[in-house]
Amino acid sequence: MGFAEPGTTTPTKKNKKPWLFFPPYQQTLPLKFSKPTQSMATDCIALNPSLHLAKNEPEQVVFDSSVLRHVSAIPQAFVWPDDERPTAGVEVLQMPIVDLGGFLLGDPVACEETARIVGEACEKHGFFLVKNHGVDPSLIAAAQQLSDCFFDMPLIEKQRAQRKPGQNCGYSSAFTGRFHSRLPWKETLTFAYSDSPNCSELVENYFVGIMGDGFRHVGKVYQEYCEAMNTLSLGIMEILGTSLGVEREHYKEFFKGNDSVLRLNFYPPCQKPDVTLGTGPHCDPTSLTILYQDMEGLQVFVDGKWWSVAPEPETFVVNIGDTFMALSNGRFKSCLHRAVVNSEVARKSLAFFLCPEKNKLVRAPNELVDNEHPRMYPNFTWSTLLDFTQKHYRADMNTLDHFTQWLQQQQQQQQQLNNSN
Repeated sequence: MGFAEPGTTTPTKKNKKPWLFFPPYQQTLPLKFSKPTQSMATDCIALNPSLHLAKNEPEQVVFDSSVLRHVSAIPQAFVWPDDERPTAGVEVLQMPIVDLGGFLLGDPVACEETARIVGEACEKHGFFLVKNHGVDPSLIAAAQQLSDCFFDMPLIEKQRAQRKPGQNCGYSSAFTGRFHSRLPWKETLTFAYSDSPNCSELVENYFVGIMGDGFRHVGKVYQEYCEAMNTLSLGIMEILGTSLGVEREHYKEFFKGNDSVLRLNFYPPCQKPDVTLGTGPHCDPTSLTILYQDMEGLQVFVDGKWWSVAPEPETFVVNIGDTFMALSNGRFKSCLHRAVVNSEVARKSLAFFLCPEKNKLVRAPNELVDNEHPRMYPNFTWSTLLDFTQKHYRADMNTLDHFTQWLQQQQQQQQQLNNSN
């Protein structure tokens, strides 16, 4: 199914449910490509000339999932070290399924119980599921279907949205532009969302700007999806505030005007799923992640071993990120996790990453700091941490610790420079 405009009137701003114009509710027309395309030959896993690599950089592999999903001997760049490869027989983690129905209705007893359950999960490993979250199922279905449409396009068409070096938004095939080994077996499309009133069409304008006016309806759907994720995120922030014993509105107010991100993930089948990973072990550097997954593949590291997170109908997986761990003064955990692949079917997911306004100071509230619990992290801005993960460090389980050390070194160097002047 293509991305051309549906055969009906384009939704206007007054229509707050543009996803109702898309399959399965109405068929779309096939996408007309701007120029002829053809599949890459199997032996074309080589240098991509469109990326204009510097002469001193190693050659970069091209990840064409339509080809590589059938290859039995996968390129060495996708083979992970023995001690990091997935293992068979991973058990399912029993994590709480938090019913948000009573919270959304303002039931005080339900709010208190929700805060207790969430707090216990966040102190242990930072993962929990939410149901009765208020997000329209038809919107989720439309976001999933449009993600399928994008990743089904030929590689040359997807590369119109190619991610630029040093940036976190755009299309990426296995992050081949950033790394040259331990590559993830996946494709992603990442774009920014802002809660600022001045950015109400940011997502829509992104799609039109990089892919053309024929993608305007795609942008409208993802704008609505991001707005739904933002509303859900701010509600969860109220729960987290209550759990930590600070003012209920504290974190919700902190994240108003946030500069967040939505990422579409596509993990194609792999004929050697036991030697590679869809996403390597890492902790999210962001504040809060809300994930919708269509099948198993997410794994978390708890109590010294890997556990699988099974998808539950009509639920989202929620986890704490490094930035919120700093905002909680280390009380709530940012947990190590990864994604595995399989040899049979593609796995897809939608990941919304809540992030503060880029230049807002990240600092745990004073209520969480005392003699027994000294301040664990220096003050920083989200833009500084984001820059660190894009230009200086590949996110893993120690991102926040390494960032703290790097930030302290930067501050010391600046202080020495000031003293010398």
